[in-house]
Amino acid sequence: MEERRFDVICMGRAAVDFYGQQFGARLEDMRSMAKYLGGSSANMAAGMSRQGLRVAMLTRVGDEHMGRFVREELARNGVDVSQVHTDPERLTSIVVLGIKDRDTFPLIFYRENCADAALDTSDVDEDFIASARALVITGTHFSLPGPAAACRRAIDFARASDTRTVLDIDYRPVLWGVAGHGQGESRFVGSAEVTGHLQSILPLFDLIVGTEEEFHIAGGSTDTRTALCVVRGHTDAVLVLKRGALGSVVYEGAIPQDLDRGVSGPPVSVEVLNVLGAGDAFMSGFMRGWMGGEALARCCLYGNACGALVVSRHGCTPAIPSRVELDDYLARFAEVPRPDLDARLNQLHRSTVPRRAWPAIYALAFDHRSQFVELAAACGASESRVPRLKRLIADAFLAVVERDGLQGRAGVLVDERFGEDVLESLTGRDLWIARPVESPQSRPLAFEYGDNLSATLQRWPSEQVVKCLVFYHPDDEPGLKQAQQQRLCSLFEACCQSGHELLLELILPGGGEDRGDDTARAMRECYQLGIYPDWWKLPPPPDRAWPAIEAVIDECDPWCRGIVLLGLNRPVEELVAGFARAVGRRHCRGFAIGRSLFVDAASAWLAGQLDDSGLRQAVAENFSAIVSAWRALHEAAMPEEEQP
Repeated sequence: MEERRFDVICMGRAAVDFYGQQFGARLEDMRSMAKYLGGSSANMAAGMSRQGLRVAMLTRVGDEHMGRFVREELARNGVDVSQVHTDPERLTSIVVLGIKDRDTFPLIFYRENCADAALDTSDVDEDFIASARALVITGTHFSLPGPAAACRRAIDFARASDTRTVLDIDYRPVLWGVAGHGQGESRFVGSAEVTGHLQSILPLFDLIVGTEEEFHIAGGSTDTRTALCVVRGHTDAVLVLKRGALGSVVYEGAIPQDLDRGVSGPPVSVEVLNVLGAGDAFMSGFMRGWMGGEALARCCLYGNACGALVVSRHGCTPAIPSRVELDDYLARFAEVPRPDLDARLNQLHRSTVPRRAWPAIYALAFDHRSQFVELAAACGASESRVPRLKRLIADAFLAVVERDGLQGRAGVLVDERFGEDVLESLTGRDLWIARPVESPQSRPLAFEYGDNLSATLQRWPSEQVVKCLVFYHPDDEPGLKQAQQQRLCSLFEACCQSGHELLLELILPGGGEDRGDDTARAMRECYQLGIYPDWWKLPPPPDRAWPAIEAVIDECDPWCRGIVLLGLNRPVEELVAGFARAVGRRHCRGFAIGRSLFVDAASAWLAGQLDDSGLRQAVAENFSAIVSAWRALHEAAMPEEEQP
């Protein structure tokens, strides 16, 4: 087949899942929910993208916050959303669900006249369908006349353009109207009408995937072989039977007397948290192999392993592995009965699933607290003026971002104590935002809001990066080092639980200069403790220190987001010299500099020698100049195709 823009188009349900966070409880008793991307087709689209396929989504979402969430989450997972249509009249579908035990998941679908169920033929573009090698549709979208007509039109376009067609039977009795609202978790209710409807579409597909219960409804029999034989009578498609812990079996021709005699991959056994989401994960893995032309047994193995990882975790889409993670698991899955407790898999999942891309970071850091208090005192000004000062600095930053076109690369470091209103106003504006958690100048490390970091982070927006400054040297005396390490471990654990990224600012105590490997040794000690910062914030290293720093990241965490350089109130000339030393360094992404850019203007403003406009202008000029200096050095060294 000729090269096409997409490997797969997923067509069907896209929703928001509200997942109860209390395990083992009735849904009535759950008191907090986690919000995830949901809907079978959306789950599969994100999962296939994580497995390296080029994926697009065809669906509808509402013109509201949840619809934007679905669109943004799909895009964040690498899914093309150009055909995710906005419905101005309907709301995005919502699902509320919980985990009672490994086989019980109370579930309520809120889909009355929802957006994705209003998909119709006008939403289906022939050229778009022809741009993919395969079209994947879920059976649920044949349960209503409008979406069913849209699906049939898409299939007609697919067959006309040699786009392969795939059906995930995805039987949800409640969505076919054969079970009540309170039976959302039900997987099988017999219905001759549903069976007849499914049998009318079976001939339209090249690949059909389902559980035993789903083939029962498609075949009209609760005997699995009988049902499969009936399905085979309607279609020559490749049939994939998912059998849970027993793995999966593929039938390309006649159904054998012994169902085990199809093509299969080895089952992958794990300790099950809950089975919800396993089917979408299976499809994500299977399609990786099928679209890659791999042997069917290998396709099954990919699917089985993806499903196994998801049943050991919380959520559907967020639990689906990345390609890197799946390959690591496949190399040793027999040794990992509890993937949820495997440190390497958990870190690979955290660091290799798609995240918001930041090709560079140009950050203005004004998260200082004690320094602002001292500055106000030195100028004879009240500490109560500091929040207003930070607001003006933020305004200057935003003016430069807009004027110089820094969207997608601009960032701030700002604190809650004096900058709460700044944090609130900047969050949700396509900015990289880091927020400090350490108690200023503490050594050993202490946390500003107490040791219950999980409670602290629970109220932080998910996009905010947790910034922690630690004064750390690999040659510190053992007692001090142990105290610091314990605090850093608890910090990283809290970030893993909350899902926040961690920016670890590592400064050698006393302003000491790196002798060549001091910083690298300190970083290595963090990695050896199982601490994997998403970002490092470092003073500009001397030339002799860079090779060791790069080597330790390459060895311990090649998926690290990168290094940003700090300023320490040094003269701009020194900072630019540090920028020059960072040219060509693979892991250096940018800078987060503050006092060097604003301290003089801030002092004058606090002393009454500069008005608001003058402060904003001075800070803006300084920030713009430092960005220009960085870009002049680094972008000139980039290949032309990578330059912004």
